[in-house]
This record gives sequence, structure tokens and C-alpha cells, in this order.
Amino acid sequence: MKELKAIRALLAPVGRLDDPTVGLTALHGEFTQSRLKILETIQGGVTGLREENREVRRRQDRMISDLNDTRSELRQLLDLADVLRPLAELRRPADEPGAHPYTGSASPALEADPDPGPAVFAAAQPPTSTDTDSQGGTMEDSGRQAQPEHEGQDDALKKAIEAAYQGNTAPNAPSSAAAPSATGQGQDPRVTHGVLLLKAAGVASADLIAHRDTWEWLTALVGGHPHFRTPPSVEDVKEGRVQTVLSGRSLIGLLIKLWETRSATTPLDADWALATTAYNRIAAELTAVDGEGQTIRIVLDDGLPHETGD
Repeated sequence: MKELKAIRALLAPVGRLDDPTVGLTALHGEFTQSRLKILETIQGGVTGLREENREVRRRQDRMISDLNDTRSELRQLLDLADVLRPLAELRRPADEPGAHPYTGSASPALEADPDPGPAVFAAAQPPTSTDTDSQGGTMEDSGRQAQPEHEGQDDALKKAIEAAYQGNTAPNAPSSAAAPSATGQGQDPRVTHGVLLLKAAGVASADLIAHRDTWEWLTALVGGHPHFRTPPSVEDVKEGRVQTVLSGRSLIGLLIKLWETRSATTPLDADWALATTAYNRIAAELTAVDGEGQTIRIVLDDGLPHETGD
């Protein structure tokens, strides 16, 4: 009996294997759950890799397509260059009267045959091309020809503005179809506008008084200009008016935007009225500047006196 009890004591741990909580059944359940989790993780990673591989393939297909298109365009350009290379050698100014318009000498075909056929004239004329690159080249050549004339007009206008700003007799500004008509004094309005910009460049600060609605319209109009800086403080005064200080740089931006708005809008329009009035008030103050230390005070309120404060 003692020996049997000892044997049963030795076999007691083996009997726990049949326990559903800590035995083989519980171990099998844990292994099953771990296997499912591992399979789920692997499946998610494989799905992500498949999507990335599809995206890479799509990009490769687009790159191959773009390369094929580029190759086709290069072949077309090479063919066009082969066609235009002989014509480039022919496009030379005529040096002698009666010479060929391209080579500067009489055409061999015309010398050999006084009555050439249509094929000769067709060969002498440059082929017309509907290609976009050819059209772009023609527009670029015309732009190069118009650029020196435009630069000359700009230089003349700058000289006229500087002369008027220095008090000298302003020369006639270059005529332009897009320029506004001259004033009654015969001076180009662009010259007057340029003088105001130069005067504003020499201003350190200027006081501005307006209604808050007008100030909001001004800031919305000139807010996108690179030279306009929003004042650090805008003081509220009585009856809805505000008072602030603008720098000369901000005045330049404001004058430019008011000038553009006044020119672009139609008469009897609200923006035209606001822009014209504000521009004229600023111009009147800048014109009166004589360098004697007076304060520039721009008032957009006819109910206030011009010199005294609130």
C-alpha cells in the first residue's frame, strides 16, 4: 500500500494533463489563437506589399509611355532639323540687286530656265509647318524684335519721370496705345504717376484717417502687393473712423493698386469712385511736400478739417 501511494504521488502531475484549464486542451487553444494572429499579421503585410508592387508597376508603365512619347518627339525634331538645315543656309540677305532673296545670288534654276515651273517656286519657298514648335519659334522671334522697342520706351519714360521729379522740363514720354490720354496740361499721366511714386519713396510715414469700412476696402485691395505692409496698430476714433500710419513703401503699393483699379474699372462704379478719391487725396498731399518737415496727413473724410485732429 505504501508503494502504491508513492506511485500515485508520482503520477499526480501526469493526471493534470486532462485538466481543461491547464492541460493539453488549454495549450492547444493557445496555440490555435497564436497561429491565427500570426496568419492575420502575415496576410496584412502581404496585402500592403501587393499594393505597393501594383503602384510601382503603374509608375513604370507611365514612365515607359512618357519615354516613348519623348522618343517620338525627338525623332520628329530630328526630321524637322534635317528639313530646315538646307533652308537655314539659304536664308541670307541679298547683297546685290536682282540676287536671290535667300542666297544673295541669282538662283541656278532661274538662270538655266527663264520660265521655271511650279516645282521650282515650291522648292524655293520655305515649307509651311503647322507644328507647335515652329509657331512658338515664330512668336519668340517677333517677341525679340518688339523687345528693344519696348525697352526704349521704358527708358524714355523713366527719364521723363526723373526730369519731372527733379523740377526740370519733362520731355515727351513715349506714345503707347495702352497709355491713358494726356491731361489738359499736355503731360503724360504716367509721368505724373511716376513722380508720385518717387515722392512716396522719400516719405518716412504718413497719417491716414478714414472710416473703418473704407480702410477694410483699402487693405483688401492692396493686401496682395509685395510692398504693402499692414500697420502694426490701427486706432479707433470717434464715429467709426480709424487712424493709422503708413510707411512710404506701403504708400507706393497703395498708389499702384489705386492707379490700376481706377484705370481698370468702369466709370460710375463703386470701386472707381473709391479708388479715384483715395488716389487724388494721396496725390494732393504728396504734391504739397516741399521738404520742410510738415506732417503728411491723408484724410478720407470731408467732415473733418484738413489740418486739425479729432
